[in-house]
Amino acid sequence: MSTPSTPSSVTPPLPGFTHLYSGKVRDLYSVDGHPDRVLVVASDRISAYDHILPTLIPDKGIVLTQLSLWWFDQLADVVGHHVLSATDGVPRQVRGRAMLCRRLDMAPVECVARGYLAGSGWADYQRHGAVCGIDLPAGLADGSRLPEPLFTPATKAQLGEHDENITIDVVADLVGAARAAELRALTLAVYTRAERLARERGVLLADTKLEFGTVPGATDGRYVLADEVLTPDSSRFWPAEAWRPGSAQPSFDKQLVRDWLTSAESGWTQASGEPPPALPASVVERTRERYLEAFRRLTGRDLSL
Repeated sequence: MSTPSTPSSVTPPLPGFTHLYSGKVRDLYSVDGHPDRVLVVASDRISAYDHILPTLIPDKGIVLTQLSLWWFDQLADVVGHHVLSATDGVPRQVRGRAMLCRRLDMAPVECVARGYLAGSGWADYQRHGAVCGIDLPAGLADGSRLPEPLFTPATKAQLGEHDENITIDVVADLVGAARAAELRALTLAVYTRAERLARERGVLLADTKLEFGTVPGATDGRYVLADEVLTPDSSRFWPAEAWRPGSAQPSFDKQLVRDWLTSAESGWTQASGEPPPALPASVVERTRERYLEAFRRLTGRDLSL
Protein backbone atom coordinates (compact mmCIF):
# COMPACT_ATOMS: atom_id res chain seq x y z
CA MET A 1 0.00 0.00 0.00
CA SER A 2 1.41 3.41 -0.95
CA THR A 3 2.19 6.02 1.70
CA PRO A 4 -0.24 8.95 1.64
CA SER A 5 1.13 12.33 0.71
CA THR A 6 0.30 15.40 2.80
CA PRO A 7 -3.44 16.04 2.33
CA SER A 8 -4.58 19.23 0.66
CA SER A 9 -7.62 21.16 1.87
CA VAL A 10 -7.21 24.71 0.63
CA THR A 11 -4.25 25.50 -1.58
CA PRO A 12 -1.73 28.08 -0.33
CA PRO A 13 -1.41 31.53 -1.88
CA LEU A 14 0.21 31.10 -5.29
CA PRO A 15 2.42 33.95 -6.55
CA GLY A 16 1.30 35.01 -10.03
CA PHE A 17 -2.20 33.62 -9.54
CA THR A 18 -5.39 35.11 -8.09
CA HIS A 19 -7.92 32.92 -6.32
CA LEU A 20 -11.33 33.12 -8.01
CA TYR A 21 -13.52 30.43 -6.53
CA SER A 22 -13.57 27.30 -4.38
CA GLY A 23 -16.06 24.54 -5.04
CA LYS A 24 -16.68 21.31 -3.19
CA VAL A 25 -13.33 19.90 -4.34
CA ARG A 26 -11.61 22.31 -6.74
CA ASP A 27 -10.03 25.73 -6.35
CA LEU A 28 -9.93 27.99 -9.41
CA TYR A 29 -7.30 30.67 -10.01
CA SER A 30 -6.79 33.25 -12.72
CA VAL A 31 -3.31 33.59 -14.19
CA ASP A 32 -1.89 37.07 -13.74
CA GLY A 33 -1.20 38.63 -17.14
CA HIS A 34 -3.02 35.85 -19.02
CA PRO A 35 -6.78 36.49 -18.95
CA ASP A 36 -7.39 33.54 -21.27
CA ARG A 37 -5.99 31.00 -18.77
CA VAL A 38 -7.06 29.50 -15.46
CA LEU A 39 -5.40 27.15 -12.97
CA VAL A 40 -7.63 24.32 -11.76
CA VAL A 41 -6.44 22.74 -8.50
CA ALA A 42 -8.02 19.57 -7.07
CA SER A 43 -7.93 19.38 -3.27
CA ASP A 44 -8.37 16.31 -1.09
CA ARG A 45 -11.76 17.53 0.11
CA ILE A 46 -14.68 15.16 -0.15
CA SER A 47 -18.38 15.96 -0.23
CA ALA A 48 -21.49 13.92 0.45
CA TYR A 49 -25.17 14.80 0.57
CA ASP A 50 -24.30 18.33 -0.60
CA HIS A 51 -21.97 18.94 2.35
CA ILE A 52 -18.21 19.38 2.29
CA LEU A 53 -16.93 17.04 4.99
CA PRO A 54 -14.41 18.12 7.62
CA THR A 55 -12.14 15.15 6.84
CA LEU A 56 -9.73 14.94 3.90
CA ILE A 57 -8.99 11.86 1.77
CA PRO A 58 -5.20 11.89 1.19
CA ASP A 59 -4.16 11.91 -2.50
CA LYS A 60 -7.74 12.17 -3.75
CA GLY A 61 -7.00 15.40 -5.63
CA ILE A 62 -3.96 13.84 -7.29
CA VAL A 63 -6.06 10.86 -8.41
CA LEU A 64 -8.73 13.15 -9.86
CA THR A 65 -6.21 15.24 -11.78
CA GLN A 66 -4.02 12.42 -13.06
CA LEU A 67 -6.98 10.27 -14.08
CA SER A 68 -8.58 13.24 -15.88
CA LEU A 69 -5.34 13.83 -17.79
CA TRP A 70 -5.24 10.16 -18.79
CA TRP A 71 -8.81 10.28 -20.04
CA PHE A 72 -8.27 13.55 -21.95
CA ASP A 73 -5.54 11.70 -23.88
CA GLN A 74 -7.76 8.67 -24.54
CA LEU A 75 -10.56 10.89 -25.87
CA ALA A 76 -8.49 13.39 -27.89
CA ASP A 77 -9.81 12.10 -31.21
CA VAL A 78 -13.42 12.25 -29.97
CA VAL A 79 -13.47 15.79 -28.57
CA GLY A 80 -10.97 18.50 -27.69
CA HIS A 81 -10.27 19.58 -24.12
CA HIS A 82 -9.25 22.65 -22.16
CA VAL A 83 -5.89 21.50 -20.73
CA LEU A 84 -2.78 23.43 -21.75
CA SER A 85 -0.26 21.84 -19.38
CA ALA A 86 0.06 19.88 -16.15
CA THR A 87 3.69 20.94 -15.67
CA ASP A 88 4.71 24.11 -17.54
CA GLY A 89 3.33 27.14 -15.75
CA VAL A 90 1.95 25.05 -12.86
CA PRO A 91 3.28 26.13 -9.43
CA ARG A 92 5.46 23.58 -7.66
CA GLN A 93 3.19 23.62 -4.57
CA VAL A 94 0.27 22.14 -6.47
CA ARG A 95 2.00 20.16 -9.21
CA GLY A 96 0.38 16.75 -9.65
CA ARG A 97 -3.04 17.99 -8.57
CA ALA A 98 -3.37 21.02 -10.88
CA MET A 99 -3.95 21.76 -14.56
CA LEU A 100 -3.29 24.96 -16.48
CA CYS A 101 -6.31 25.36 -18.74
CA ARG A 102 -7.91 27.62 -21.30
CA ARG A 103 -10.66 29.80 -19.90
CA LEU A 104 -13.99 28.75 -21.42
CA ASP A 105 -17.55 29.96 -21.71
CA MET A 106 -19.25 27.03 -20.00
CA ALA A 107 -22.46 25.36 -21.14
CA PRO A 108 -25.07 25.97 -18.40
CA VAL A 109 -25.92 22.29 -17.88
CA GLU A 110 -24.35 19.12 -16.52
CA CYS A 111 -24.15 16.59 -19.35
CA VAL A 112 -24.90 13.15 -17.94
CA ALA A 113 -24.66 9.85 -19.78
CA ARG A 114 -26.12 6.65 -18.33
CA GLY A 115 -25.47 3.12 -19.51
CA TYR A 116 -26.84 1.46 -16.39
CA LEU A 117 -29.74 2.23 -14.08
CA ALA A 118 -28.53 3.66 -10.77
CA GLY A 119 -28.78 6.64 -8.42
CA SER A 120 -31.26 9.33 -9.39
CA GLY A 121 -31.92 7.48 -12.65
CA TRP A 122 -33.12 4.43 -10.73
CA ALA A 123 -35.25 6.67 -8.51
CA ASP A 124 -36.84 8.33 -11.57
CA TYR A 125 -37.50 4.97 -13.17
CA GLN A 126 -39.22 3.66 -10.06
CA ARG A 127 -41.54 6.69 -10.00
CA HIS A 128 -42.21 7.19 -13.70
CA GLY A 129 -40.82 4.26 -15.71
CA ALA A 130 -38.62 6.85 -17.40
CA VAL A 131 -35.44 8.88 -16.86
CA CYS A 132 -35.43 12.57 -17.81
CA GLY A 133 -38.57 12.02 -19.86
CA ILE A 134 -37.11 9.02 -21.76
CA ASP A 135 -39.39 5.99 -21.44
CA LEU A 136 -37.69 2.70 -20.55
CA PRO A 137 -38.82 -0.94 -20.74
CA ALA A 138 -40.67 -2.41 -17.77
CA GLY A 139 -38.93 -4.88 -15.48
CA LEU A 140 -35.55 -3.20 -15.11
CA ALA A 141 -33.78 -3.47 -11.76
CA ASP A 142 -31.34 -1.35 -9.80
CA GLY A 143 -28.06 -1.80 -11.68
CA SER A 144 -29.59 -3.07 -14.94
CA ARG A 145 -27.76 -2.31 -18.17
CA LEU A 146 -29.90 -0.03 -20.33
CA PRO A 147 -30.86 -1.01 -23.89
CA GLU A 148 -28.71 1.93 -25.08
CA PRO A 149 -26.87 4.79 -23.36
CA LEU A 150 -29.04 7.77 -22.43
CA PHE A 151 -28.32 11.49 -22.38
CA THR A 152 -29.90 12.68 -19.13
CA PRO A 153 -28.81 16.27 -18.46
CA ALA A 154 -29.09 18.11 -15.15
CA THR A 155 -29.03 21.62 -13.83
CA LYS A 156 -25.82 23.07 -12.42
CA ALA A 157 -26.56 23.50 -8.74
CA GLN A 158 -25.02 26.18 -6.56
CA LEU A 159 -22.63 25.05 -3.81
CA GLY A 160 -24.65 23.26 -1.13
CA GLU A 161 -27.58 22.59 -3.45
CA HIS A 162 -28.47 19.52 -5.49
CA ASP A 163 -28.44 19.02 -9.27
CA GLU A 164 -31.89 18.40 -10.77
CA ASN A 165 -32.51 16.15 -13.76
CA ILE A 166 -33.97 17.93 -16.80
CA THR A 167 -35.05 16.96 -20.31
CA ILE A 168 -33.25 17.75 -23.53
CA ASP A 169 -36.10 20.15 -24.35
CA VAL A 170 -35.07 22.24 -21.35
CA VAL A 171 -31.47 22.17 -22.59
CA ALA A 172 -32.69 23.40 -25.98
CA ASP A 173 -34.48 26.26 -24.27
CA LEU A 174 -31.20 27.22 -22.58
CA VAL A 175 -28.72 26.89 -25.45
CA GLY A 176 -30.79 26.36 -28.61
CA ALA A 177 -31.80 23.16 -30.39
CA ALA A 178 -28.60 22.80 -32.43
CA ARG A 179 -26.35 23.30 -29.40
CA ALA A 180 -28.44 20.86 -27.34
CA ALA A 181 -28.06 18.23 -30.08
CA GLU A 182 -24.31 18.85 -30.13
CA LEU A 183 -24.04 18.40 -26.37
CA ARG A 184 -26.06 15.18 -26.56
CA ALA A 185 -23.93 13.76 -29.38
CA LEU A 186 -20.63 14.62 -27.68
CA THR A 187 -21.76 13.26 -24.31
CA LEU A 188 -22.82 9.93 -25.81
CA ALA A 189 -19.66 9.70 -27.95
CA VAL A 190 -17.46 10.24 -24.88
CA TYR A 191 -19.46 7.72 -22.86
CA THR A 192 -19.37 5.08 -25.61
CA ARG A 193 -15.58 5.32 -25.96
CA ALA A 194 -14.96 5.43 -22.21
CA GLU A 195 -17.40 2.61 -21.42
CA ARG A 196 -15.60 0.32 -23.87
CA LEU A 197 -12.13 1.19 -22.57
CA ALA A 198 -13.20 0.74 -18.96
CA ARG A 199 -14.96 -2.58 -19.66
CA GLU A 200 -11.79 -3.91 -21.31
CA ARG A 201 -10.07 -3.24 -17.98
CA GLY A 202 -12.69 -4.97 -15.84
CA VAL A 203 -14.55 -1.82 -14.85
CA LEU A 204 -18.16 -0.95 -15.69
CA LEU A 205 -18.89 2.73 -16.30
CA ALA A 206 -22.45 2.99 -15.05
CA ASP A 207 -22.84 6.72 -15.64
CA THR A 208 -20.79 9.89 -15.82
CA LYS A 209 -21.20 13.65 -15.61
CA LEU A 210 -19.37 15.84 -18.13
CA GLU A 211 -18.94 19.57 -18.59
CA PHE A 212 -18.38 21.36 -21.89
CA GLY A 213 -17.47 24.89 -22.87
CA THR A 214 -16.39 26.96 -25.84
CA VAL A 215 -13.21 29.00 -26.26
CA PRO A 216 -14.13 32.69 -26.26
CA GLY A 217 -13.53 34.21 -29.67
CA ALA A 218 -12.84 30.87 -31.39
CA THR A 219 -14.13 30.90 -34.95
CA ASP A 220 -15.45 27.31 -34.93
CA GLY A 221 -17.37 27.69 -31.64
CA ARG A 222 -17.03 23.99 -30.93
CA TYR A 223 -17.57 22.56 -27.48
CA VAL A 224 -14.54 21.10 -25.69
CA LEU A 225 -14.35 18.99 -22.54
CA ALA A 226 -13.71 20.91 -19.34
CA ASP A 227 -13.25 20.46 -15.59
CA GLU A 228 -12.60 16.84 -14.61
CA VAL A 229 -13.51 13.87 -16.75
CA LEU A 230 -14.39 10.27 -15.87
CA THR A 231 -13.13 10.26 -12.30
CA PRO A 232 -14.63 8.48 -9.27
CA ASP A 233 -16.09 11.85 -8.25
CA SER A 234 -17.92 12.41 -11.54
CA SER A 235 -18.69 8.79 -12.51
CA ARG A 236 -19.99 5.51 -11.15
CA PHE A 237 -17.34 2.84 -11.68
CA TRP A 238 -18.26 -0.73 -10.74
CA PRO A 239 -15.98 -3.81 -10.65
CA ALA A 240 -17.25 -5.92 -13.55
CA GLU A 241 -16.72 -9.19 -11.72
CA ALA A 242 -19.11 -8.15 -8.92
CA TRP A 243 -21.95 -6.79 -11.09
CA ARG A 244 -25.29 -8.25 -9.98
CA PRO A 245 -28.40 -6.29 -11.05
CA GLY A 246 -31.10 -6.08 -8.42
CA SER A 247 -29.32 -4.14 -5.71
CA ALA A 248 -26.76 -1.39 -5.18
CA GLN A 249 -23.39 -2.31 -6.69
CA PRO A 250 -19.95 -2.11 -5.05
CA SER A 251 -18.15 0.87 -6.53
CA PHE A 252 -14.84 2.72 -6.81
CA ASP A 253 -16.01 5.98 -5.33
CA LYS A 254 -17.17 7.62 -2.11
CA GLN A 255 -20.05 5.24 -1.43
CA LEU A 256 -18.23 4.05 1.70
CA VAL A 257 -18.45 7.62 3.00
CA ARG A 258 -22.16 7.89 2.22
CA ASP A 259 -22.83 4.52 3.85
CA TRP A 260 -20.99 5.48 7.04
CA LEU A 261 -22.75 8.84 7.28
CA THR A 262 -26.16 7.17 7.08
CA SER A 263 -25.23 4.42 9.55
CA ALA A 264 -26.12 4.49 13.23
CA GLU A 265 -22.42 4.69 14.06
CA SER A 266 -22.10 8.22 12.65
CA GLY A 267 -24.97 9.57 14.74
CA TRP A 268 -25.83 11.95 11.88
CA THR A 269 -28.90 12.32 9.69
CA GLN A 270 -29.57 14.57 6.72
CA ALA A 271 -32.70 15.83 8.44
CA SER A 272 -30.75 17.07 11.47
CA GLY A 273 -29.64 20.24 9.71
CA GLU A 274 -26.21 19.80 11.31
CA PRO A 275 -22.98 19.46 9.31
CA PRO A 276 -21.67 15.88 9.00
CA PRO A 277 -19.14 14.62 11.55
CA ALA A 278 -15.49 13.79 10.91
CA LEU A 279 -14.84 10.43 9.26
CA PRO A 280 -13.09 7.64 11.17
CA ALA A 281 -9.59 6.68 10.02
CA SER A 282 -10.78 3.30 8.70
CA VAL A 283 -13.31 4.93 6.34
CA VAL A 284 -10.68 7.44 5.17
CA GLU A 285 -8.15 4.73 4.34
CA ARG A 286 -10.65 2.43 2.63
CA THR A 287 -12.01 5.33 0.56
CA ARG A 288 -8.49 6.39 -0.43
CA GLU A 289 -7.76 2.83 -1.54
CA ARG A 290 -10.95 2.77 -3.68
CA TYR A 291 -9.76 5.87 -5.55
CA LEU A 292 -6.27 4.43 -6.02
CA GLU A 293 -7.71 1.11 -7.23
CA ALA A 294 -9.87 2.89 -9.81
CA PHE A 295 -6.74 4.62 -11.11
CA ARG A 296 -4.77 1.34 -11.20
CA ARG A 297 -7.46 -0.61 -13.00
CA LEU A 298 -8.18 2.03 -15.61
CA THR A 299 -4.65 3.20 -16.42
CA GLY A 300 -2.79 -0.05 -15.76
CA ARG A 301 -0.25 1.62 -13.44
CA ASP A 302 0.13 2.83 -9.88
CA LEU A 303 -0.28 6.48 -9.05
CA SER A 304 3.07 8.25 -8.66
CA LEU A 305 2.99 10.18 -5.39
